[in-house]
Amino acid sequence: MVRGAAKEQARQKAQKKAEAMKGGESQLKARAEGLKIICPSCKIAMPGYKILVQHMESKHPSAAIPAESSFAK
Repeated sequence: MVRGAAKEQARQKAQKKAEAMKGGESQLKARAEGLKIICPSCKIAMPGYKILVQHMESKHPSAAIPAESSFAK
């Protein structure tokens, strides 16, 4: 078992490591705000019109791709 100064150093090192690890914040709210366009066929949210076009071409090839102006706020 560690004693004296080595014990104190180990405690301080563990404390610094714990402080470094706890600083993270969740980005789920920011991510949800970034998903602005919703696929009219399957209701999946996407960040941009170009991604919607790619999605529609690959997943819903028979469906018509809506105009970009229909998603503008």
